[in-house]
Amino acid sequence: MSTERMPNPAVLLPDAMEALMAVTRAVAGAGVDGKLLALSHLRASQINGCGPCVAGGAHQARQHGATADQVHAVAAWRETPWFSGEERAALALTEAVTRLADQSDPVPDQLWDVAAKHFDQKELAALLLHIAITNAFNRLNAPTRQQAGTW
Repeated sequence: MSTERMPNPAVLLPDAMEALMAVTRAVAGAGVDGKLLALSHLRASQINGCGPCVAGGAHQARQHGATADQVHAVAAWRETPWFSGEERAALALTEAVTRLADQSDPVPDQLWDVAAKHFDQKELAALLLHIAITNAFNRLNAPTRQQAGTW
């Protein structure tokens, strides 16, 4: 196991952490299901290899009612029966937004249209902000080698 290089940069700049937490609070107040947000956080964090966020996402998903099957299989959500249409739309959007550079059209209309069938514009805004803030935390934690379980 590698060791932490430095504290999380947002912790070193408290105003930055407050701004990140303000976005998190805004998302939480937008009415999107907490389990869905936690599964999205978990999936983006798996893609980005962020140990603390994977651990936190799994914990939060369980707290919000995700089954053990869902938590264990979120990386293979397409191949399992344990996710609703709404969860599948959110997970597909999460993967696309997290992997923006992997395709010439990172969020194709077909993917967007499926998400828009499940979420209104306010909910889509919250989901997109949630994915962005998750990716921000992943991009602060991974390069500084933050460790899961040390909070």
